[in-house]
Amino acid sequence: MIEVLKNLWETSGVATMTWQQGVMILISFILFYLAIKKQYEPLLLLPIAFGMLLTNLPWPGGGIFHPDWFNGDIDWAALGGHGYDAAGNHVDPGLFDFLYIGVKMDIFPCLIFMAVGAMTDFGPLISRPSSFFMGAGAQFGISFAFVVACLLGFDPQGAASIGIIGGADGPTAIYLTSKLAPELLGAIAIAAYSYMALIPMIQPPIMKLLTTKKMRQVKMEQTRPVSKAEKICFPIIVTVVCVLILPSVAPLLGCLMLGNLFRESGVTDRLSDTAQNAMCNIVTIMLGTSVGATAVGVNFLKLETVKIIVIGLCAFAFATIGGLLIGIVMYFLSGKKINPLIGAAGVSAVPMAARVASKVGQKENPSNFLLMHAMGPNVAGVIGSAVAAGILLTLFG
Repeated sequence: MIEVLKNLWETSGVATMTWQQGVMILISFILFYLAIKKQYEPLLLLPIAFGMLLTNLPWPGGGIFHPDWFNGDIDWAALGGHGYDAAGNHVDPGLFDFLYIGVKMDIFPCLIFMAVGAMTDFGPLISRPSSFFMGAGAQFGISFAFVVACLLGFDPQGAASIGIIGGADGPTAIYLTSKLAPELLGAIAIAAYSYMALIPMIQPPIMKLLTTKKMRQVKMEQTRPVSKAEKICFPIIVTVVCVLILPSVAPLLGCLMLGNLFRESGVTDRLSDTAQNAMCNIVTIMLGTSVGATAVGVNFLKLETVKIIVIGLCAFAFATIGGLLIGIVMYFLSGKKINPLIGAAGVSAVPMAARVASKVGQKENPSNFLLMHAMGPNVAGVIGSAVAAGILLTLFG
């Protein structure tokens, strides 16, 4: 009997748990709290937290995810049931080893972008093309974070992956990191989505610091109506121009514009509905859980993770500053007719950043409604972050 109990204990997860796994499980509980109680990006934060929980629960004799198999090329032989650990012992592939293929092969991020495109109205951007400048200005956070990461000892591939956090675009961050620095994916994904969730807390103080009350009270005039033909031509033209100039941006930007074409064409309502709902929900579950699974304690709890979290916050703050500064320039160039707050929406967190800009403006002037005006820079930021990822991939891939 004693032998049986001893054998049961030795093969249990409790006996093999490390302190790193314990800490990561506690972190997953914090993410559960933020997702459920505080409702911070729950659609992604909740599956990420559960993936983190599962991957850090002890699995004697195996595991649900093997990050070493994915830091380079996919070990297809290992996934076929012939994997071996560093000691040469046979290891069976786990659930998330298979799901992570969708991340590694760029399937999930691109499908999420297709869903975003199907949900996005580019009308505000088309009616005010100057919004592109505010979206571009918000990409300043990427270059700032890249320089800081290099100074703190990261190689160019890692620094580029960390820098993309400044774009406030989770799928783009996952797409770029999975190609350039897969070993950093867990920390970067969690940082990116956490800061996206904290937009209502991070952006307003920066907005108030850089703008005057008079600027924040500016009421903007209604933009011109956009024709259906313009909305149909826009995704096609953007795809052709951007991909001809920067071919590496084709997967992300192409899927974004395809989803938008489903929406605007008027002849593919079923495809648009599927992209916005069923496909988006399914991919979100698989993307979130598989990305959370990369946050393995022994790899995550390092000094470089702390650096990534801090640099990511700085990147996000400077992205907001960059958009606001362009917004202030537009304020003066337009004869004080453009509210500079919409520049802060140049980060590509759609539509949360636009809502925050509108909310801050409405606090200063209850009759002020900036949401549709802020959507222009917001969707420009989505395009801008995808282009920035393409540039970094071309330079360092």
